[in-house]
Amino acid sequence: MENFDREIRTSKFAELTNKHFAATAIPKGIHCLALRLTDEYSSNAHARRQLPSPELLPLLSDNSYHHFILATDNILAASVVVTSTVQSSLNPGKIVFHVITDKKTYAGMHSWFALNPVSPSIVEVKGVHQFDWLTRENVPVLEAVENYHGIKDYYHGNHIAGANLNETTPRSFASRLQARSPKYISILNHLRIYLPELFPNIDKVVFVDDDVVVQRDLSPLWDIDLDGKVNGAVETCEGEDNWVMSKRFKNYFNFSHPVIAMTLNSDECAWAYGMNIFDLRAWRKTNIRDTYHSWLKENLKSNLTMWKLGTLPPALIAFRGNVHPIDPSWHMLGLGYQNKTNIESVKKAAVIHYNGQSKPWLEIGFEHLRPFWTKYVNYSNDFVKRCHILEL
Repeated sequence: MENFDREIRTSKFAELTNKHFAATAIPKGIHCLALRLTDEYSSNAHARRQLPSPELLPLLSDNSYHHFILATDNILAASVVVTSTVQSSLNPGKIVFHVITDKKTYAGMHSWFALNPVSPSIVEVKGVHQFDWLTRENVPVLEAVENYHGIKDYYHGNHIAGANLNETTPRSFASRLQARSPKYISILNHLRIYLPELFPNIDKVVFVDDDVVVQRDLSPLWDIDLDGKVNGAVETCEGEDNWVMSKRFKNYFNFSHPVIAMTLNSDECAWAYGMNIFDLRAWRKTNIRDTYHSWLKENLKSNLTMWKLGTLPPALIAFRGNVHPIDPSWHMLGLGYQNKTNIESVKKAAVIHYNGQSKPWLEIGFEHLRPFWTKYVNYSNDFVKRCHILEL
């Protein structure tokens, strides 16, 4: 009986590991889309046209407009976020989207939005290499993270492979695997902490992740009184869903570490990244960025023992005292974690978030939740057709 139980546990952990690698792989269709659009940028002048057109450039810093920021290297996901936001808006002519991507994806991302405009909304595409402020001198901690001697082993799961499976649960094992996503050391994932410097002339923005779909007009977010706080976010400390809505600091931090135990309250409520309204004017008066940097460095010094890697744990510390809770109906989480999500609740949410491994563009995405995302994929687009996008 003991051997049988061990075999079941080993099989379960193998399943979780395989799912982890499936979640971090790039589907052929999405890879094809990026390559074809990059090639188009080289050969088609229309794909290289200025975004936005010169006469609209002043609107990129016009605070009477609603500014959205999205940082991603996934062109298909970016198209869904922008399209769903624009189509759900009651006043799309007031929307400005700032899409930030990495250097290798820039040409393809630019091609997509140059060839598929979302008029009357405005889209700007920038690569991280085009931000003068974004230098190693200003973000030294990123170099430290990327060069940390244990990072590669950490992300290839080498010390997970040697873990004692008898001393861990499938739930905690899955969580540890999730923390090993390579995106957590990507500069695109850390960009959100530098928004006040990257957009010095903008007062208020909504920052969205690339695994969200917008289903309702978001303009009322700009009218929310944040009461002097910096970050308007949905709290995640209520509800029965252990993956998403029951998260407190104890779910993210190692409270057996003396510094964590002395500094933080394990029962403090956590909040969600994915759809946040940021008051950049209030943010510029704080030391949030420096606090974020200092805690990242402390975690490196502690051999990554303060928390699982990721951008949320240090942000939970950096934004302490600067978060204003917003109504949960603005941001529904967990569509990439479990398939028991209530469909009626999904339909009612302003923003649905496929956080978790089962992204809608992956084969492991949940079939009944995928249509909320695919309805914004332009299947008539020649590039999408030629790359056989989502022919699962």
